Amino acid sequence: MADFKLSAQLAGHDADVRNVCFPTPDIIFSAARDCTVRAWKRTAASPPTFEPSVTTQGSEFCNSLAYIAPSPDYPDGLIISGGTDTIIDVRKATSTPSDNAERLLIGHARNVCALAVVPGGQHIVSGSWDKTARVWSLQKWETEAILAGHEEAVWDVLPLNETTIVTASADKNIRIYDLQTSVAGQVEPRSTIYTSDVVRALCQVPHGHPSGADFASASNDGVIRLWKLTGQHVGELRGHDSFIYALAALPTGELVSSGEDRTVRVWRGFDCVQTITHPAISVWSVSACPSTGDIASGASDGVIRVFSRSPERLAGPDVLANFDESVKSSSIPQQQVGGINKEKLPGPEFLKTKSGTKEGQVQMIKEDNGSVTAHQWSMGQQQWINVGTVVDAVGSSGRKVEYEGQSYDYVFDVAIEEGQPSLKLPFNLSENPYTRAQKFIDDNELSQNFLDQVAQFIITNTQGATIGQNSEDSGGPDPSGTATDDLGTSRVKALPQREYIYITAAKFEPIFKKILSVSSALVAAGRKEHSLNPPAQVALGAARRRLEAGEPVVDEGSISLIVMMCTQWDYSDRLAPLDLLRCLATSPAAARFKSSEFGSLVQIAVSAALDGIPPGGQPNENCAMMTARTIANLFRSTEGRKLLAQPSEALRVASFVDRVLGIGGQPAIGPFNRNLLVALTTAMVNFAVLGSREPGSISADVQVRFLTALARILQTQTDGEVVFRALVAAGTLITVIGKTAPEARSLSSPITSSKDRVSEPRVKEVADECLSLLR
Repeated sequence: MADFKLSAQLAGHDADVRNVCFPTPDIIFSAARDCTVRAWKRTAASPPTFEPSVTTQGSEFCNSLAYIAPSPDYPDGLIISGGTDTIIDVRKATSTPSDNAERLLIGHARNVCALAVVPGGQHIVSGSWDKTARVWSLQKWETEAILAGHEEAVWDVLPLNETTIVTASADKNIRIYDLQTSVAGQVEPRSTIYTSDVVRALCQVPHGHPSGADFASASNDGVIRLWKLTGQHVGELRGHDSFIYALAALPTGELVSSGEDRTVRVWRGFDCVQTITHPAISVWSVSACPSTGDIASGASDGVIRVFSRSPERLAGPDVLANFDESVKSSSIPQQQVGGINKEKLPGPEFLKTKSGTKEGQVQMIKEDNGSVTAHQWSMGQQQWINVGTVVDAVGSSGRKVEYEGQSYDYVFDVAIEEGQPSLKLPFNLSENPYTRAQKFIDDNELSQNFLDQVAQFIITNTQGATIGQNSEDSGGPDPSGTATDDLGTSRVKALPQREYIYITAAKFEPIFKKILSVSSALVAAGRKEHSLNPPAQVALGAARRRLEAGEPVVDEGSISLIVMMCTQWDYSDRLAPLDLLRCLATSPAAARFKSSEFGSLVQIAVSAALDGIPPGGQPNENCAMMTARTIANLFRSTEGRKLLAQPSEALRVASFVDRVLGIGGQPAIGPFNRNLLVALTTAMVNFAVLGSREPGSISADVQVRFLTALARILQTQTDGEVVFRALVAAGTLITVIGKTAPEARSLSSPITSSKDRVSEPRVKEVADECLSLLR
C-alpha cells in the first residue's frame, strides 16, 4: 500500500490548530487558539485546493469539534465547537460569525476539550476539565445525562453505540458507561480500566483488527493501548516519543495517531508503517475522511495539512519539495532528544551505508560543519529522511546557537501554558533581559503581564554565565527564596510575589515526647512491628539534631521511619509524626524520597491526613494543616520544586486543596481553622511564585483550580492573614494566567468582597493591586 504524501496545506489560522474534522472530501473544519472555527471548502480536486471561511469568532480558545451530517432540518449539517468559554456552540455548517448559533449548550464549568456525535445522530457527548462528561439531546437541546466518576479532567469521549460511552481522563482511568443505567440524569461507570499514565485520546478499533480490540487509548507515555470492552488489554502500539494527542481509524482498518513528537503515525496491525514528521512543535489533532481515507492534521504552527495515498490528490511538485525542506530545516530542541555525545556520533556516510531497522527510527548525524541533524528511517521509501537540526540551548559553553538566521548565546524553549507549545526565546548576554522579554511578548502577542516573569526567567537561567559563578557554589543565600514564616513582614510591595515562604518553626521536645509515648504504647499492645526499637530511636535522635541545627536530613533510613509513623500508625496518633514530616520536607533527600507503597512525599502527606480514618470519623483538621505545611515547605529545595512541578503531583495538591475546602461535594475540613487556612494559602502562594518564576511549570488546569479555591476562601473568610495570603496567591496567579482568562476575571467579585470584609490596610492595599491587574 502506498505511503501518504502531502495533498494540501491550509494556512489561515493565527495560532495552534487544536482540532480538525474531515467528514467529507469537500469540507474540513478546524478549531484553533485564535478563537475561531473555520470551514475549508474544496474548490479543486487535482491538486486539491480549499477556500476558507470563518464560521465562529469568539473571545476564547476553541479546542474541540464535532460534525452532524446533513438532515432535512439542517441540509448543510451542523458544526459543534467548544473551548475555554465552557459553552458548546451549535450552528449551521455554512454560518458566518455574524449569524446566530442554533443553540448554545451551557452546563460545563471548565474548558470543553472533547466532543463527539453519538451514533444515530440524536445526541452528542462532551468532555471537560470539570471532570465530567455530558450527553446532550439534540431534540431538547439540553443535558440528558452527566457521566460522573472521574477525579481529573475528561480528555476524550468515545460513543461506541447509542448506549455505550467510553471516557478518558487525566486521572489515568478509562471509564465505560451504559446510558441505560441513568438515574435522575446521573450515570455511574459500568466499569473502570486503570492505566499507568494520563489518557489523552480514544478511538474505535475497526472490525477485523488482528488484536480483536474494541477501542484504543493513547497516553502521555507515548503508548497506544488496545482494549476489549471487558477491560482486557490485548495489545500495544509503540513508536511515539512523547504525548499522543489524537487517534483516528482509517477505512482501511488502520489506525492513525498524532502527538508532541511532531509526527503523525500510521499503524497497520501492531506495526507503525509510516511516520510523517511535521515542521511544528506539536501535532494536536488528526482526522480521517471516511470515504477517501485521506487524513488531515492540525498543528502548533497554525497550519492544517492534508495527506493522501491517491496520486490524483497529491500536491504539486513545488509544494511537496517545500514541505520536505521545511521539515529538514526545522529546529529540534536538544532536550527533546536527550543527551548527545557529538564525538561518538557517525558522520554523513552512515546514511549511505546503513539501513534502519524499523519505521520511524531516528539516527543523529554529526555533519561536516559540526552541527547535529536528525534523520528518520522510512520503511516505505527505504531511506533516511532529514527531519531537522538539533538546537543546543546551552549558551554557557561559549558556542553560539543559530535561530532564524542569527546567532545567540541562548535559545530557550518557554512553555507559557499547559496545552500550548513551547515558544522560542533567543537571548544574548549583552542584551537587557527586560528589552528581550518585551520583544518576546510582542513577537508572540502575549499578555503584558508576562513581562516580569519572562525577564526573571532569562535572569535566572543565565545567571551562571553572567556572573561566572553559580550562586549555590558561592556559599551565598538560596536564590530561590527566603525562610520567612510571616509573609506580612517581608512581602514585596507589588505583585507578583517573587519569594517562596515556609512554615518551619517547631518545638521538637513535645513532638518527640509524643512519638516515644505512642511507640511505648504500641509495644505494650503487642504491636512491635510498628514501634521504634533502640536503633530506630538513635536514628530519629540524629535527625532531630540536624533539624534543630537547621541542617537538611540526609539519612534515608530516618526518612523511612518518619514516613512509617505517618502512614502505619493509628490515625489518632499521626499528628506528631506529621509535624516532624513538615519539618523534614525542607530537605532535598525528603523531596527525592519514594515509598514503594505510598509514592512521593506529597502522596505520603496527603495519605497520612486523609486515609485510615476510623468508620464514622472525620479527617483531623490539624493533620490536614500539617500536610499543607509539608507541601509549602517542599518549595525550600530545588528538588522539592521539581517534585511539585510534576503535573501529577500538582494535580494531587489541587485535589487536596479542594477536599479541605469542600469543593466537590464533601464537607470542608476545619472551615474556620486559622492555622490550617494559613498553611493552605501559603502552599498556594508558593505554587503561584513557581508559576511566575518558571513559566510553564504549573499547568493551566492546576492554576484554574487554585484560582477557584482562592475565590472560595476570599468569599468566606474574614481572618486578615488568611485573606492576605489568598490575595497574594490570587494576584500572582493572575499575572501568570493572564487577566483575560475567564477564571482570572471571575476573581473580581471575590477580591472586592474580601476587601470590604477585612479592614486591615495591607489587605485593602493588595486587593487594590489585584483589581488593578484585572483592568
